[in-house]
Amino acid sequence: MAATEIILLQRVEHLGQIGDIVKVRPGYARNYLLPKGKAIRATVANRERFERERLQLEAQNVKRRDEAERLSERMEGLSVVLIRQAGDAGHLYGSVNTRDIAQAIKDAGFTIDRHQVSLHTPIKILGLFTVKVALHPEVIVPVRVNVARSEEEAERQARGEVAVTKEESTVVEEVFAESERQNDISKE
Repeated sequence: MAATEIILLQRVEHLGQIGDIVKVRPGYARNYLLPKGKAIRATVANRERFERERLQLEAQNVKRRDEAERLSERMEGLSVVLIRQAGDAGHLYGSVNTRDIAQAIKDAGFTIDRHQVSLHTPIKILGLFTVKVALHPEVIVPVRVNVARSEEEAERQARGEVAVTKEESTVVEEVFAESERQNDISKE
């Protein structure tokens, strides 16, 4: 398939800056860049229109970036807690995805969309995680996500303690001791 030539209307990571004319696969242009308003096809008419509107587009981009930078200053050091059920080994019954994280950030008082949260794979274990939130293509904020079974466990994790409760550590110790006894018996 032949590549589609487009003009970027905003910065796109790993692709280019505003006004760059780049070649991309037709599906990427048709299904993502064009419908999201991130680019227009690089026809002669669109090139002329872009050059006429370039200053206005760049001014709008600077305004959006400044707003995102102000919001990022308020979000600096943000940590959200997600309470989930999990097994003894710390594996979640289910997972935490971008929608869950975006909702937790909204509950903290910030308006974002789940598409702004960068999470390569869903979170499936208890613990502390750092995810990136793209407020603007040029402004990315790290947010700490604390996945725990209870508020108390979340507080312990935030302090750097292990998330296993006393009862669970006792169970783990008993299982370990029993396996040691079984190994000793099998050696005799």
